[in-house]
Amino acid sequence: MDIFLGLANDVLMEGFIYAIMAIGVYVTYSVLNFPDLSVDGTFPLGACVTGALILAGVNPWVACVIAFLCGAVAGGITGLLHVRLHITDLLSGILVMTALGSVNLIVTGGKSMLAYYNMGTIFKTGLMAKVPKSAQNWVYAGLALLCCVAVKILVDLFLKTKTGLLLRAAGDNPQYVVSLGKDPGNMKILGLMIGNGCTALAGSILSQRSGSANIWSGSGMVVMALAAVIIGTSIFGRLKFMSITLAVILGTVVYKLCLVLAMQLGLPADDLNLLMAVLLTVALVLNNLAPTGGRRKKPDVNPTQI
Repeated sequence: MDIFLGLANDVLMEGFIYAIMAIGVYVTYSVLNFPDLSVDGTFPLGACVTGALILAGVNPWVACVIAFLCGAVAGGITGLLHVRLHITDLLSGILVMTALGSVNLIVTGGKSMLAYYNMGTIFKTGLMAKVPKSAQNWVYAGLALLCCVAVKILVDLFLKTKTGLLLRAAGDNPQYVVSLGKDPGNMKILGLMIGNGCTALAGSILSQRSGSANIWSGSGMVVMALAAVIIGTSIFGRLKFMSITLAVILGTVVYKLCLVLAMQLGLPADDLNLLMAVLLTVALVLNNLAPTGGRRKKPDVNPTQI
């Protein structure tokens, strides 16, 4: 029973943290129709920036904000390469992801990993420091849930603003945005900044949970995020009463559960990336085979709201 509860705690905690990244990828992939590969670089960027800042004595919550901003800058560069220099979307993401490999090494001082196990993090300071040891794991999962819900609410509120509606319109019909006298390219840049900011924030929180930052932690993150988005929107997105961002969160938890179950059944850790690719393939196939009648479409943009 204790083993089962421990696994459930791990699934929920990491699921909620990765869901922050999945929400960001939903903005770029589903809203903007932009296959952003720079996610594999911005996730460890958030972790490395956070590790360096905490070791320098910066407040861990401030480190989260700075990590988000660093990820947003990286996403903005991806957008600029695509929109202003007319480099293809896939290649723009690859260029930024490759460049961030060196940037992350610079941030960590040339080390592949930064350890700060005994330093203050969002899981160890403030009210969290007073939590009894017996309840720490579940309280930590609750904190991860709160962070995830906060990001979800902020993204939902943003997408309902005038700028958010323009962002959605830029993904659906760029020519319509042009007819309004707006630049759809700027909306793409903004969306990429939000998406990569969320990804870096997820890397920051996960890093603080483990007490270390690894420059290779971004491997396979784009596959995980895409699979979570597809699972969430295909399964839970059918429910009309459920917001699409909540569906993405649940999809991430389900995806993480599949990985944990596979590991418990004896799958070697070295084959984890292979399993992630297989799960994404299955999710794509099932999504394509599913009847379209019950699938909820992306919300239409009402011109009068813009």
